[in-house]
Amino acid sequence: MDSAAIDLFETSRGRLASLAYRLLGSAADAEDAVQDTFLRWQAADRERVEVPEAWLTKVVTNLCLDRLRSAQTRHERAAGAWLPEPLLEGDPMLGPADTFEQRESVSLAVLTLLERLSPVERAVYVLREAFSYSHAEIAGILDITESASQQHVHRARIRVAAERRRGGVADPASARRVVEEFLAAATSGRTERLVALLTDDVTAVSDGAAGLGRRLLRYETRERVASYVRAGFKPTPAKRRLAGGSPAMHIALVNGSPAVLAVVDDRVVGAVAFEVSDGKVASLRGIAAADRLARLNEAWRQHEPDAPVINAW
Repeated sequence: MDSAAIDLFETSRGRLASLAYRLLGSAADAEDAVQDTFLRWQAADRERVEVPEAWLTKVVTNLCLDRLRSAQTRHERAAGAWLPEPLLEGDPMLGPADTFEQRESVSLAVLTLLERLSPVERAVYVLREAFSYSHAEIAGILDITESASQQHVHRARIRVAAERRRGGVADPASARRVVEEFLAAATSGRTERLVALLTDDVTAVSDGAAGLGRRLLRYETRERVASYVRAGFKPTPAKRRLAGGSPAMHIALVNGSPAVLAVVDDRVVGAVAFEVSDGKVASLRGIAAADRLARLNEAWRQHEPDAPVINAW
């Protein structure tokens, strides 16, 4: 393949990766889809490709749909062991963030909700909301009619909106203050203050550091979530051995939302991502499986972090 064709693909790589990540919720799977797209670009009769950007978008989207429809993927996600892979703020795979819809589409909350859509609904929603493709363009990418595209995005918007939390969306500074207060309450054992910082319908999900093959742990009600948080943030010799040392606790932005990162020797060993609504914590996602933190760790090693809020846990 000539250098011009390679350069053309590389110009599109970032956009293709951010599209694939939104469709799959996994950075590793997104990278695989982009690489498979490159191989197809390499083998294509490129002289017959009238609009390379459209051709590449169609290929990567349909590769992602094939993956979402595969028996293995359906089994893994239906088994209750799936969480979106978190990405550190500034990661180019997060893609466009100029509009509210673009930022919302890559949040961990929405990536989780998109799991409840059919693969085609998910693709139409992402192409329309995050990348502003017209219904005519989406119809060409997915081989559906414009009317079907409009119907799919309408249904997807209704389903996502119905399950998103109502109330004001916190700005980053306000959200950080809530998380700092939450972390102080969690590590001090101040149960009443901890419960007061949770919404009435708060939820928490954790992979329990058990890896990708086991069912996620889920908690509901303020009291159960507070109990989970107290236990999770209570330091013990066993936890320090598992982490490989005494972690420092940093607050960072992950997928546009505040998160607490546990860091040992410049290595993120755990992350708790928060959704904040009206000055309270509405949901938590605890992630400690190394596979889910691989890309975040790569970014962290190249990142200039703020001072830790807890130097040694």
